[in-house]
Amino acid sequence: MSMNRRSVVKAVAAGGALMGLSVLMPRAAMAAWTKAAFEASEQSAAIKALYGEDSATESPEVILDAPDIAENGAVVPVSVSTTLPNVESMSIFIENNPSPLAVQFMIPEGTEADVSTRVRMGKTTNVTAVVKADGVLHRATKEVKVTIGGCGG
Repeated sequence: MSMNRRSVVKAVAAGGALMGLSVLMPRAAMAAWTKAAFEASEQSAAIKALYGEDSATESPEVILDAPDIAENGAVVPVSVSTTLPNVESMSIFIENNPSPLAVQFMIPEGTEADVSTRVRMGKTTNVTAVVKADGVLHRATKEVKVTIGGCGG
């Protein structure tokens, strides 16, 4: 079934403002969903706001790859992967940043759970990856030393 522009406009008009927001601006709708997590100033609070709990356990099945020393905190490469089944989401937290939640990835069913990004780090701190799989939270943590600040440093 293909939808042309007129069909989309009709669906938006019939579906109301919230439906229209999610159809026309999915980023805005998702941003409202995780707003409290991104605004939290403490890592534990950010995890609770995002997942409803902060009970992630260390897991060797969560592979967090980040440099031991970041020469420039403005662009620190971080990747997370896992072989856990039924991965729902993967998030990266930078413990001592003003806003610890750096990114959350929603992993569609049947997709390989392997993500990479670059994060900003203001100073030496722990980087934590939280993976939600089968409704259970798993984590891996690594300290990254920053030599040149990237978050206002």
